Formats: sequence, C-alpha cells, structure tokens
Amino acid sequence: MADAMGNTITVVSGLPRSGTSLMMQMLDAGGMDAMTDGHRTADDDNPRGYYELENVKRLRADNSWVADAQGKVIKVIHLLLRELPENYEYRVVFMRRYIEEVLSSQMKMLERQGTKGADLTAEKLGAIFQKQLQDVDAWLADRPQFKVFDVKYHELIADPQPIAEAVNTFLGGELNTQAMVEKVDPALYRQRKSGS
Repeated sequence: MADAMGNTITVVSGLPRSGTSLMMQMLDAGGMDAMTDGHRTADDDNPRGYYELENVKRLRADNSWVADAQGKVIKVIHLLLRELPENYEYRVVFMRRYIEEVLSSQMKMLERQGTKGADLTAEKLGAIFQKQLQDVDAWLADRPQFKVFDVKYHELIADPQPIAEAVNTFLGGELNTQAMVEKVDPALYRQRKSGS
C-alpha cells in the first residue's frame, strides 16, 4: 500500500508480551509493509509469529538501516525507542497491557522454553517495568518527531473494531480495518488479570 504519510516510519512498541506481535499482524493484514526477517519463528507463545527484525536488537551499534523503514512498520521494544535516529518522523503505536499479565505471560514463556528468568520477584520486576515505561513516556513527550497512540491490549481484545479504526485514523486512514479486526483472536488472550 502507498503510505499516506510518505517518509514517516511506523513503530509498534511496548513491553515484552504486551501485544506488539498482534498489532504488527493487524497492520500487516491492513495493508502496511511490515519490516521483518522471519529469524524468530512462530511458536506456542506466538503461534502467528513475532514479526521481528534482528537489526533492531543492534540499534545502539548501527542504526543506518532505519532509513529503509520509511513508509513501513517495524517492531521496536520500549527500551530501544530512544536509539532510533531523531532525523525521521515516527508514528508509534504503543501497546499497554496490565503489568501482572505481562509478568504472567513472560513466566509461562520461560517455562515453555525451559529457561530461567531474572532472579527478581514479580513485584520487583513489575516496579522496574513501571519505571521504564514512565521514563520512555517522558522521553517521547519531549520529542515532537514522535507521535504516539496508546492501545490498551484488553480493550483491543474485547472490542477490536473501534481500536482498529482509531489506529487507522492515526496512521493516515488507508488501512483495511476489517482485515485488521480479523487478526484478533480472543482465544490467544491467555494470561488475564483477575476480573478481566
């Protein structure tokens, strides 16, 4: 699809396990060119794939490839947003998910992989994530080249149509919102906060 925003780079970001892969799937289905390499393949934790690019992990050392992301969408973990070169315009779709759900989802993923996570209690790790989000939000607010649209994961799962339409408007209004909505599968919302 021709990007309505020309040379703008679209970024999907958020904490790990916050719904970033789902949003990438939605934007890809909606007609955006997703910048991925398929290096990290689908698994039980993300049966539809991660939609990642290995170069993102090396942003601190090399950001020369970011120019190729103009007119496309790319997934960038929250902590690496500040490594993006500031001479481009960005539209950031930032996924927000209850911290306890993020932590539960990460624990399940580590269990499946047979690996051990950081030697921190859930309470301490949750506090670290909250502080990281505060810092990232403050950093983004000070940079006019970054426009941010927040998406609450639980609201997206519960009623995807208005969220898809709002994201489409934020990104220029040329996406196929019905195709985006069809990517949302409530059955994949497995780690839920009590009462959600």
